[in-house]
Amino acid sequence: MLSIIVPTYNEENSILDLLIHLSDAIGPSDELLVVDGGSSDKTIGIVEENGFTCLKSPRKGRAAQMNFGAKKSTGEVLYFVHADTFPPATFRYDIKEALTQGYESGCYRYRFDRNHPLLKINAYCTRFDRLMCRGGDQTLFIKRDLFDELGGFREDFMIMEDYDLIQKIQSRAGFRIIPKNATVSARKYDNNGYFRVNFANLVIFMMYFAGLSQETMVHAYKNLIIHPKFD
Repeated sequence: MLSIIVPTYNEENSILDLLIHLSDAIGPSDELLVVDGGSSDKTIGIVEENGFTCLKSPRKGRAAQMNFGAKKSTGEVLYFVHADTFPPATFRYDIKEALTQGYESGCYRYRFDRNHPLLKINAYCTRFDRLMCRGGDQTLFIKRDLFDELGGFREDFMIMEDYDLIQKIQSRAGFRIIPKNATVSARKYDNNGYFRVNFANLVIFMMYFAGLSQETMVHAYKNLIIHPKFD
C-alpha cells in the first residue's frame, strides 16, 4: 500500500488539478492525504469539497506537515509530493519496480511546465546522482521502516529538509533516480527570474554545508526570493 502525502500552504490555484492527477493513478489500496499548514486561502475547502482527505497539521512547516502525514498514514511506502509538482502518471508502477530492484527510496528527474532554454539546464542536471541535483520538487518515495529508522524529516528545518533526509538515506540505503520526469511549476522563476533563483539556491547550499543556522538561512532566502512560503 502506497501513502501519498501532499503538504500544502495556500495552494488554491493548483491543488485540485494535482489531486485529480494523483487519484487517477493510484490503486484501491493506496491512500492520498493532503496535510495543510494553516492556509488562509481556499485550499482546505477545495480539497474537502471534492472528496479528498485534508489533515490539519498542528505545526506549520513542510517538514512538520510531512511528518504528521506520515504518522497518520497506513502505507508501507510513503510518497511525498509537493503541491506544485506533477509526477508521471505511471508513478505507482515506477515506485513498485524500483522497490523490486532493491531500492528503499528514490525520486524522479524533473522538467518545468514552461519551455525555456535556461530552465532546461536545471532540469537536465536532475539526472545526476549528486546531492545538489536533488530536491523535494522531484518527489520522494521511501519505505516506512527506513523513514522511521532515520527519524523522518527534521522539524526544526524550515529549509533544506529534503536534502537533510536524502543525505541520511544515501548513507544507509540504495537511492533510485527514476529516469522519467516529474513536471514542476516554474512560478518561482517567473516571479524572481532565472539568475536570482539560482543565485539564491547557491547561497543556501553554501550556508547549509557551512553549518549555518536555519534562522540565518531562512532570513537570507527571504531577502533573495519574492514570496517565499515561510510567512
